[in-house]
Amino acid sequence: MQSGCPRYLIFFQYIGTKYSGVVRSPPQQPLKRGVQNYIEDAVTRLKPVNPVSLSVSSRTDSGVHALSNSAHLDLRRRNDKPPFTADVLLEALNYHLQSEDIRITRVHRVPVHFHARFRAESRTYVYRVALGVPHRSQLPLAEHSLCWGLPNTELDVEAMRAAAALLVGTHDFSSFRAVNSDMPFKSPVKTLDLTRIAPGGGTAFLQTHFHRDFQFWELTFKSRSFLYKQVRRMTGALVAVGQGRLSVAQLGELLEAQDSLAYPQGLVAPACGLFLTRVDYNQSELEDTDRPQGPSLTTIKNSWMTRRLTHRMTHRLTLMAPAERRLYGAPGDANAALLN
Repeated sequence: MQSGCPRYLIFFQYIGTKYSGVVRSPPQQPLKRGVQNYIEDAVTRLKPVNPVSLSVSSRTDSGVHALSNSAHLDLRRRNDKPPFTADVLLEALNYHLQSEDIRITRVHRVPVHFHARFRAESRTYVYRVALGVPHRSQLPLAEHSLCWGLPNTELDVEAMRAAAALLVGTHDFSSFRAVNSDMPFKSPVKTLDLTRIAPGGGTAFLQTHFHRDFQFWELTFKSRSFLYKQVRRMTGALVAVGQGRLSVAQLGELLEAQDSLAYPQGLVAPACGLFLTRVDYNQSELEDTDRPQGPSLTTIKNSWMTRRLTHRMTHRLTLMAPAERRLYGAPGDANAALLN
């Protein structure tokens, strides 16, 4: 944390297809960068005096999307200028991100000790499945990278719901995490607050005009935190239950095995259908009232319009004949003429 730096919590969305993931990619990987790289580039273009570093709340892999991820950043302006207000910072960052599949959706000024990752109370993921898709090439382009297309025309949804109910609660989810370098340092015990399997809508325009009908389903998972690839592995196992490749009892046995190597090969759901949809916080922490207020976006816009109108009115008054000018005031009284 930079001492005395204003801190902001930003919420942002992205289509993850062309990015290496959400977190910053290393310099030796220049061809595919992370979402964090591009947001930090946008912040840097605002020319802060402090080093730019984004702390992302929720990691997502390459190809995974977000409707609402979050991160905090510190930003101090040059020459002791007042801090950006939330709406000004939002528009400024989006201006510099307009060539990317990344958008800032909300900005909050938060206390300097606030941490986007550790203060998050829950995270919600939704996985989208499309049924009746013999091959990915048959999906409309707008859905091609945003769902998992299955050849099945139906799934045993009741069996899937029964299996999903086994996952709710506090468990050792070792069987549902992928092996990575963090394994020795992170407890596999997590509390899954919610699972839901429900019909999901495709894009209404595509459903109306595309030459094929697809049925969409959404698998929703909510927890304070998740293990590496836990959601994709749970989704793959539940879809296997719906296809009859796993029984409800077998999924329960997989959970009880508490062994990442017990997870069947070839079941992991692909990245393309996964969306991080919510990161929730205690709302009282998003209201940092003990701070000086900078000019709002509305104030800046109104100030600019007033200056422009004042300049135009002053110019018009200087062109008037003296008698006519007396009716409207001298050029120095242009603001009064505007107010009248």
